[in-house]
Amino acid sequence: MMNRKKKIVIIGGGLAGLALAMKFCERNGEVTVVSYQSLKRSHSVCAQGGINAAIDAKNEGDSPEKHFYDTIKGGDFLAHQPLVRDMCYQAPAIIHLMDRMGVAFNRTGEGHLDFRRFGGTLYNRTAFAGATTGQQLVYALDEQVRRNIHDGNATALEWHEYLGAVLDSDGICRGAVIHDLKTDEIYTLPADAVVLATGGPGQVYGRSTNSVVNTGAAATTAYLQGAKYANGEFIQIHPTAIPGQDKLRLMSESARGEGGRVWVPRKVDDKRDPKKIPENERFYFLEEKYPLFKNLVPRDVASREIYDIVYNQNMGVDGDPMVYLDLTHKSREFLDNRLGGIMDIYTKFTGVDPRDHPMKIFPAVHYSMGGLWTDYGPDQNGLIDHGSPRNQMTSITGLFAAGEADYQYHGANRLGANSLLSCIYTGLMMARGIMNYTDSLEKSVDDIPSTVFDDARNHWKTRFKEIKKMSGRENPYKLHQELGEIMLANVLIVRDNKSLEKATDEINDIEMRFKDVKCVDTSDWANPSPSFINQLFCMIHLSKIITKGALLRDEFRGSHYKPDFDLTQPKDFDPHEYIEYLEQKQYGDISEDKFPVGHLDYMKRFEENNIKWLKTTVAQFKDNQPDITYDEVDTSLITPRPRKYD
Repeated sequence: MMNRKKKIVIIGGGLAGLALAMKFCERNGEVTVVSYQSLKRSHSVCAQGGINAAIDAKNEGDSPEKHFYDTIKGGDFLAHQPLVRDMCYQAPAIIHLMDRMGVAFNRTGEGHLDFRRFGGTLYNRTAFAGATTGQQLVYALDEQVRRNIHDGNATALEWHEYLGAVLDSDGICRGAVIHDLKTDEIYTLPADAVVLATGGPGQVYGRSTNSVVNTGAAATTAYLQGAKYANGEFIQIHPTAIPGQDKLRLMSESARGEGGRVWVPRKVDDKRDPKKIPENERFYFLEEKYPLFKNLVPRDVASREIYDIVYNQNMGVDGDPMVYLDLTHKSREFLDNRLGGIMDIYTKFTGVDPRDHPMKIFPAVHYSMGGLWTDYGPDQNGLIDHGSPRNQMTSITGLFAAGEADYQYHGANRLGANSLLSCIYTGLMMARGIMNYTDSLEKSVDDIPSTVFDDARNHWKTRFKEIKKMSGRENPYKLHQELGEIMLANVLIVRDNKSLEKATDEINDIEMRFKDVKCVDTSDWANPSPSFINQLFCMIHLSKIITKGALLRDEFRGSHYKPDFDLTQPKDFDPHEYIEYLEQKQYGDISEDKFPVGHLDYMKRFEENNIKWLKTTVAQFKDNQPDITYDEVDTSLITPRPRKYD
């Protein structure tokens, strides 16, 4: 065991998977990267606006500590703080690493890295490569992995699907079951560890900014095999996307970071050309309500405000549920240099040039803060031990998760441009721990009986044979559409228990109808139908996790907005008052007249809510349903407090 290279299988060829593959090869490990599609088409390429790091290139007084605070605050204090702190402190080194790899970051006239603002911060902290940052980062890491492929340290299996983990008699993951999407062959890949870096579950909602491959099936399969799933109810709704019937195309937060303004006509049903509406007849509602952060409030805040404007105040655009995102006050040269990619996307799909006309946008399902429950190992100071075998490990020993498939970094709401950072960070950070895990194994994968792998392969072969025999009346693609409509109607921006109970009943009905599905194509070559049916099965179970978690969590936190449980923060409230309140309480000396009228009552209710709900939602598969429990969140570094952005 000591004389051979340690072998791992990485499922997913986005930033998390590629970063880990590169780093594990550097440690003389052997890697197989399995991707549902071409590595260079992994969903990370769709990230547009940038990647965060507090380098303070513009001398604004920014720092990794402030980045850490903004991230924890942006996530409404639901993220594990030691991990987030380490990520923010490692961020500058990650940017410089990617720069040395040749990523074409935008630069200032002096040749320095350029940075722009994103939501939830007052600093220019986001490095960017025009509006195609994700693509440039993927290409740089892909090049490193291709070099290792050439050197014999890595293998890439593109157009292959992960079906499940190979578990031995002790429940330890010993490899992966893989499906060749072209030949239809099902086989196993023995490994010392398996890593799921499979992105998010946007397709559960039918229409989202996610690629069609983002079904969440891999993570859900792990859940069905016994892994815990955490914080599933926290789904990020991006405030700016192009409405559409097939999918919703992202308009990056970088548009607002570069001066884009969100507005609607002050006059309801004003059908004038937006360019002909005078400034005093435009309602820049984010700027008016949040004068400090303006259009760059966090995504959960912006999405709720747009929803309120459109549906509660009936102030959409031309009678449609949309608002304007306006960049027409910027020069064409400026927009082409810094936002060219998204400008072209909008023009291509709408036929309107956003350089000349305000864009029509509306919020869209974008990201999952939740994901597979994963662990971490603290050092003696309560921070992160980079060598701990526990880092990023799921509740199944030997099965790890990274990137959006993991839940630990973004709490109840992700700040823009932190996703690319968390993906690369987790990939780089966990390599040492996985190597130490493989060194600690009492039994090598070579010592595992072949019957373990045969049984796993045969299970999935039988599963797909049964799927191909399904000859019912239901169309799986129609069922998926209906599932998405249920989720969009009931489990989106604004949530209430009545709607969530309705969604639960309707999802159960979808599950029953799934048994009567017809597999239209039964061929044995390049047949996507059985795979989609299996993925639909997973999406139904994932929708149950999301919906039940949302139903049981009776509070308002981050992206999980239940108006019935909104504590209604006083308008003149200062969050520092809460710290003072806690200090006074600690010494048993709370003075009623120390705080303005109504503030003390609000703080008491806030504290009571945190005692009950500042916890991680944990779902485990039991009796065909998610069994929900709650874990403590590590808040050891920053005291949770009310959020305020105005």
